[in-house]
Amino acid sequence: MTTSCKEIAIFKVSKTNFDRVMVLSENIFKEMNADEMVITDYEIFQNVDKYDEICWLLTWKSLDAAKQTTKKWPNFPSTKELESLVGDNLYYGHFDKVKLR
Repeated sequence: MTTSCKEIAIFKVSKTNFDRVMVLSENIFKEMNADEMVITDYEIFQNVDKYDEICWLLTWKSLDAAKQTTKKWPNFPSTKELESLVGDNLYYGHFDKVKLR
């Protein structure tokens, strides 16, 4: 059985680049899903205390899909521009749901 997983990515974005980074983020999610629907849901959050920090919360159809797709990261059309507009990458990781009892 394949279970979904979550990806959390937190990075800094200047106020000047914020709007463009939001557009590029959505473009990249579409690019990742172009061949096959691997991201089933996504949300973008902004830190309420540090407005220059944003967080992607992606739901992947499986951990394998996440790993295989993220290997292709350098090849997506919007990646280079996004990386040029983002400051520090503060955190990145994939998470499986904890099975309780």
